[in-house]
Amino acid sequence: MNNLNTWTGLINAYRDRMPIDQGEEVITLHEGNTPLVPLPYISDLVGANVYAKVEGANPTGSFKDRGMTMAVTKAKSQGKKVLICASTGNTSAALAAYATRAQIPCVVLIPKGKIALGKLAQAVMHGAHIMQINGNFDEGLRLVRELSEIDSVGIMNSINPFRVQGQKSAAFEICDALGKAPDQHFIPVGNAANIYAYWVGYQEYEQDGITSSSPKMRGVQADGSAPFVYGFPVENPETIATAIRIGAPASYEKALTARDESGGSITAQTDEKILHAYKMIASKDGVFVEPGSAASIAGLLAAHENNEIVKDSTIVCTVTGHGLKDPDTATADIQIPAAVDPSLESVMSLIDRL
Repeated sequence: MNNLNTWTGLINAYRDRMPIDQGEEVITLHEGNTPLVPLPYISDLVGANVYAKVEGANPTGSFKDRGMTMAVTKAKSQGKKVLICASTGNTSAALAAYATRAQIPCVVLIPKGKIALGKLAQAVMHGAHIMQINGNFDEGLRLVRELSEIDSVGIMNSINPFRVQGQKSAAFEICDALGKAPDQHFIPVGNAANIYAYWVGYQEYEQDGITSSSPKMRGVQADGSAPFVYGFPVENPETIATAIRIGAPASYEKALTARDESGGSITAQTDEKILHAYKMIASKDGVFVEPGSAASIAGLLAAHENNEIVKDSTIVCTVTGHGLKDPDTATADIQIPAAVDPSLESVMSLIDRL
């Protein structure tokens, strides 16, 4: 297990488990080593020991940093001149930051009107060249795929195999923190590489004898964007959970592998249930996440209702991005109280009502 005081990023921490060459320059913002936070309220609610892997604590506020440190490191060593991705937000923010660190220009394709402003702001501030397209994420990814034959261009979406190698590190960290693998792992599913990456990490630790088991992988989609549940691509996906608003996941087959090999599932939850979970984890357990992240919590609550949670079992829910990624959703229902006189009586009046 790594000491926080010496943490210099996940590639250095798990170098013997990463496809990194001796002397290769590591492009890092010291990502990883995110907290595994107990959720006492939700634990009591479902009768299990529930933890959140809080990926919003990464440098750009989402789990995408894990894959991007590996992908950009390899792109730099391969001499790529331009990096590109299609994104619903978090990938663009991560790519922009790591490309800036690597001193390589980057282009991000975003679907018009379908990206949370918090994420767009990050990409702009990090110096990305933004191209807004009249289409959804899936159409943007199609364009990116068409560029894959150009040697000077680095494709930074999850079709880049190095992304999974970085993202698997989260499973290592969970096992290091718990001293074992969890029994079940709930995780949001959008483009679907992350559920597979965790499975790769858990399997690697089990096969090397570091742990004695691997968890059931429980993927969760939004029902307006649930190709795994419907069994076919969703042409025009719609959900409040913008991070997982993807109708044709690039890693579809890999996600099925993680689901089936682990004995898990991929289910869908309504926007209403996702927003309920989004508010619950913030107001009851103090963890503020973006709506897409709360899909994992919504999936856990649904599994509890279906009697699928074993009492006192150990459960991890990945919450993929920080709540400030999507400030519009967080503030949509806020009502600011009327101003009062700045007096002790005013403050005490409020305290007495608590």
